[in-house]
Amino acid sequence: MAEKSSSIDATENGFVKIKEPNHRGVKAMPFIVGNETFEKLGTLGTSANLLIYLTTVFHMKSITATNLINIFNGTCNFGTLLGAFFSDTYFGRYKTLGFASVSSTLGMLILTLTAAISKLHPPSCEKNSKACSGPTSGQFAFLFTAFLFLIIGASGIRPCNLAFGADQFNPNTESGRKGTNSFFNWYYFTFTFAMMVSLTVIVYVQSSISWALGLAIPTFLMLLSCVFFFVGSRIYVKVLPEGSPLTSMMQVIVAAFRKRKLNLPDHQPWDSLFNYISPSSINSKLSYTDQFRWLNKAAIKTSKDHLYAEGSTANPWRLCSMQQVEEVKCVIRSIPIWTSGVLYYVVLNQMSTYLVFQALQSDRRIGKTNFKIPAASYTVFSMLSLSIWIPIYDRIIVPFLRKITKTEQGITILQKMGFGLVIAVITMVVSAIIEDKRRVIALTRPIVGIEERKGGISSLSGFWLVPQLALAGISEAFTVIAQVEFFYKQFPENMRSFGGSFLFCGFAISSYLSSFLISIVHKVTRNSSGGNWLDEDLNKARLDYFYYLVAGLEVLNFGYFLVCAHWYRYKETQSGNEIAMEQILDEPKKNLDVV
Repeated sequence: MAEKSSSIDATENGFVKIKEPNHRGVKAMPFIVGNETFEKLGTLGTSANLLIYLTTVFHMKSITATNLINIFNGTCNFGTLLGAFFSDTYFGRYKTLGFASVSSTLGMLILTLTAAISKLHPPSCEKNSKACSGPTSGQFAFLFTAFLFLIIGASGIRPCNLAFGADQFNPNTESGRKGTNSFFNWYYFTFTFAMMVSLTVIVYVQSSISWALGLAIPTFLMLLSCVFFFVGSRIYVKVLPEGSPLTSMMQVIVAAFRKRKLNLPDHQPWDSLFNYISPSSINSKLSYTDQFRWLNKAAIKTSKDHLYAEGSTANPWRLCSMQQVEEVKCVIRSIPIWTSGVLYYVVLNQMSTYLVFQALQSDRRIGKTNFKIPAASYTVFSMLSLSIWIPIYDRIIVPFLRKITKTEQGITILQKMGFGLVIAVITMVVSAIIEDKRRVIALTRPIVGIEERKGGISSLSGFWLVPQLALAGISEAFTVIAQVEFFYKQFPENMRSFGGSFLFCGFAISSYLSSFLISIVHKVTRNSSGGNWLDEDLNKARLDYFYYLVAGLEVLNFGYFLVCAHWYRYKETQSGNEIAMEQILDEPKKNLDVV
């Protein structure tokens, strides 16, 4: 077992020498990727069809179920802040992942019981009946207990799993850095592979054979995920927690506020301000930046500040090092980029909620057969396009771009995000055009059936939904992967779990924002002369108008992102490793990313 801790190994000639952990790199990947694959097969196999489960088994209305899913997803993602805090402060990523994996397994087991035991869900609806009995308070309580365990599991797994995998590569070697770059792409590839299997095989079993069996399969796969994770324990690099990074951030802000009336030195602030760095710190030594100069006042040494013999401050709430200050700047600089992602995720939310309802009222038959593709399975086309695009991008496009830009990544992280945001706008416009076509055909031509509790099924083939899903997948391949990479590389090493939780908090706020937007549009339009845009029966609704509304919001979001990207400065270390990975070729603008 290799542990990357804060212990001092030896001293040589007065200098502290830190023991270098044994990074196994690709040797640890079978266990981590195996754990990831089975974990995603399990959790995604459960969540992918959860909307249909709530509307068909628990008899919830579409709007109620959609809002509940958005709130559940939002809470799972917001919980990552708490998971990241416990990981970075007390337990480390390894223990947090182990505990969270067990919690997810228990949550899925309880959810499986709600389908397997008849007393734990409402009775089936009578044929041709529009009024179905809803769940009792006891059935709701059992369902929410499953959600609670799943939320605890997601809160620990999501902020830690990616960072834990990247910890297995040595960031101080060229092969380690290249391995890390490829790991982000291939990590997402395994994610999409698991998603495709979940959206086809598992969703089919749930929708067409048995909900109990369809939920039991992912529960068993989640159990396998736990086994894979613990089997590889002996060869993992386990980065031990150094204490709360949030405390260090608060110390800088408090110290800067206390010294707000002091004047900063005019020249060479790095040399003239307090800059003690603990020899046991796992963080790279950061270069000085001019942004947020008011924070530098936290490092002004006065007569009231006292130091210990080894050079550290006696009161970290009055005096902080410039290293601490630069670490806080890394986090603050990332916030505008993070906020631009919140509105972007609204597009992805539509592809997993209202697209399912579109599919339900489209002709899902394959050819002239009676086999119907489950509505929730259509999302697999988004995953398929993403899975096809990632290897092409990683193995063909990136090497080509490297020759042009002379950088390891081909294009910068923020440029990748920008491409994805543009594609997201196109995705929503295409979605609106296709929905209008589906609705017009349903109203002007013979329908091919009736969807229970909704309305007529349009004769437009469900395969017309593929273009918008393919575009969403390519957009996700650019923006989400770039954001995963961004938060891992731009946050200090001891805050990488917290950085991962930043990404998922964006997902959370986006889920709540989607739910809020849906509720507002429903409330405003339900009594309007033009009809309810989000009616239960999409043939009576104007979902295309809603999609155009989201597209307009995405255009505004892209403009905001361009401003943030031009202003942003990449993290630079004095060793130069981060610079080599992040800067663009133009040396005079090495701190700026121009999209």
